Amino acid sequence: MRALQPVRGTQDLLPGVARRHRQVVETARAVAELYGFAEMATPIFEFTEVFVRPIGEHTDIVAKEMYTFNDRGGEELTLRPENTAGVVRALISNGLAQSVPLKFFYSGPMFRYERPQKGRFRQFHQIGVELIGVAQPQADIEVIALGGRILQALGISDRVELQLNTLGDPASRAAYQQALVAYFSDRASELSEDSQRRLERNPLRIFDSKEAADQRVARDAPPFADYLGTGSSQFFDQVCTGLDRLGIGYRLNPQLVRGLDYYTHTAFEFVTTELGAQGAVMGGGRYDELVELMGGPALPGVGWAAGIERLAMLIGELPAPRRPIAVVPVGEAAEGAAPILAEALRNHGYPVDLGYSGNLARRMRRANHVKARVAVLIGDDEIARNVVTLRDLDSGEQNEAPMDPSLSALRARLRALDA
Repeated sequence: MRALQPVRGTQDLLPGVARRHRQVVETARAVAELYGFAEMATPIFEFTEVFVRPIGEHTDIVAKEMYTFNDRGGEELTLRPENTAGVVRALISNGLAQSVPLKFFYSGPMFRYERPQKGRFRQFHQIGVELIGVAQPQADIEVIALGGRILQALGISDRVELQLNTLGDPASRAAYQQALVAYFSDRASELSEDSQRRLERNPLRIFDSKEAADQRVARDAPPFADYLGTGSSQFFDQVCTGLDRLGIGYRLNPQLVRGLDYYTHTAFEFVTTELGAQGAVMGGGRYDELVELMGGPALPGVGWAAGIERLAMLIGELPAPRRPIAVVPVGEAAEGAAPILAEALRNHGYPVDLGYSGNLARRMRRANHVKARVAVLIGDDEIARNVVTLRDLDSGEQNEAPMDPSLSALRARLRALDA
């Protein structure tokens, strides 16, 4: 029988990795609160139509990457491949349209069946924000500023670049798609099979291709700026001006498109060169027609999502957590007293590791294994004299501390040891 392994494209978040993930989420949550974004969560799976309708049935996500299944009741369900559609579904289901503007922050796992690679998994995790109900470019500026501040708070803002583009309004986009069809049709033989299919369904998707041949052809495609209507140009100019006023640097990237079909106007990504080919760590844009497309009222929206795995890789190792105190009972009477002392120390904010079983040598090995700063030993003699023995696990020095109801003497000794 083969040894059990995690499913390909998934990973166990062991303590060191889990700490970095938590750092990303807690930092993002705190910054989002500064901007007035409230945390919410949607189910991990939804009815399949929640994703098919807004994402587009001809996109790679729907055609190749979604985890879709029928439950025992015959309902077709899908593990969420992204969370914007779920947030909009929640808005509609809970009748929140009368409360706009709505500002949401979320975090959690997403699922896509794709080739695993550095920083990309089949079960992956994201943080994200959605600002729904604001048509003005100030909303785009604010969510970009929020994203940039999170990256700054994580200490990685100098290792990413903000790239910016516009996808225009629907009329501009339609005109541009016609121009792309004409251009790519002339060079269809140079495109990959996937991009030849994209040419028939949505030529903008060709810009998303990672195939070298597709990228070469796309570099000479006509620029979107030539097909933008006056309103779209003015909107994008206001976004750029707003970012300039805030001192937020960016690079215009005319070939930047988002991977989902519901985006309009502003598209942006924070990109790094430190994670190989998959350089985007945060990306988003405006989706003014999505709510109406999903059966709700006509409400504009803008937001972004960021991969926790990639951000965690960029922040690297965190400072070591606070070293615990090891409470080590020696003898039968101490077995009952040790948990009481451990809880009392925890009540005062000390992290405590309690030795569960074994002789003194075994329990001391456990204390060293968890990198305890000090061991508090309790034996029959200590209980009789109402003291504990403190052993400095760095120097090996040992002394006693009297016990009192408030543990004031013991706590003073622990402070002296910086425990």
